[in-house]
Amino acid sequence: MNDILIVGAGPVGAVCALALHQQGIVARVLEAQPEDARADTRTLALSHGSRLILDRLGVWDKLAEVTPITRIHISQRGALGVARLSAEDLGVPALGYVLPYAGLTAVLKQALREAGIAVEYGVAVDRIESGADAATLHTADGRTLSASLVAVADGGRGENAPTPKFERDYDQMAVVCDVQTELPHAGQAYERFTPEGPAALLPHEGTPTVCGLEPVKDRMPKGHRYALVWTADSAAARGIAALPDSEFLAALYRHFGGRQGLFLHASPRKTFPLRLAYIGSEAADRVVRIGNAAQTLHPVAGQGFNIGLRDAWELASLCGDTAPAEIGNAAMLAAYASGRRADVLGGLGFTDFLVRTFSNDFAPLRHARGLGLLALEAFPPLKTFVARRMMFGARG
Repeated sequence: MNDILIVGAGPVGAVCALALHQQGIVARVLEAQPEDARADTRTLALSHGSRLILDRLGVWDKLAEVTPITRIHISQRGALGVARLSAEDLGVPALGYVLPYAGLTAVLKQALREAGIAVEYGVAVDRIESGADAATLHTADGRTLSASLVAVADGGRGENAPTPKFERDYDQMAVVCDVQTELPHAGQAYERFTPEGPAALLPHEGTPTVCGLEPVKDRMPKGHRYALVWTADSAAARGIAALPDSEFLAALYRHFGGRQGLFLHASPRKTFPLRLAYIGSEAADRVVRIGNAAQTLHPVAGQGFNIGLRDAWELASLCGDTAPAEIGNAAMLAAYASGRRADVLGGLGFTDFLVRTFSNDFAPLRHARGLGLLALEAFPPLKTFVARRMMFGARG
């Protein structure tokens, strides 16, 4: 019997396996995708807290194309109220970092190899049976594997995903691409709230792509590229994504404003549906869910991926503090669920509040939002609280 089986070799599963390895605990990883699967080309926004996790695992310094966010400008279109967050004011090197998803997964995959952690690619899990003493996995190729603990980190894509305890369909989609601005970004990120949905610009120096699939010749000079996340209702988002480049850039300027000058170039657009779903870490005896397998968040404020990394780190830390014979038992899983509840539900509530409060043009709310942003700007303790919550979660 295995000590711990991890379902999913994405960043959350890989971080969990590496953190367990640091604790001297053997983990075996199963990944449904083949090892040579086409790399995911999303852009990630990592918090400073996530950087610390990756640093402790010895992988941070191996990452390339990392762009620090040193300042964040928060505003709402057509109304008063602006808030500015600064890494210098908080005494940290950066508030967050932007990097290619593919770059992070490649470095983590290499770290798994160097640590000697067994990873089986192309192995799909058909079902998981829980028991008092062990959980049993049944794979699509007919094998049966058992472990004291199964950590499901498959992003919620597996056959075993239960019905969420709570979910909300925002009827929104995110339009994502890279854009070149007239003015250099200088580490400045933007969160712009509009009645149609939030728009974010994240300074980004990663390799540009065609339809998010293959690198292309870079027309965007270094220091002038942003990763754009533009949310709108589903029908509008499809129309925005389909616009010719010149019309898209003009629409973006009208939507966002001219703080970075003109928008000069854009890579091909992709769209993703947005929703909130909370399944929770509690799956069954000897089974725990982490990352997007446990919760899915709206991308506003960039909390979802970072919560997933904290899930992985906290689970491994708790396993290290638990007697080997008790890893995966009911008491340990209850302690894990209790310890993660405030961070996860806090992140869910915070992002849902932002989307529902800012994605409308109701006049009293618009004025209240403006006052809230003014208060955030005027009171340093409040600004510090919000910034640390974004960097470190509920324990910030």
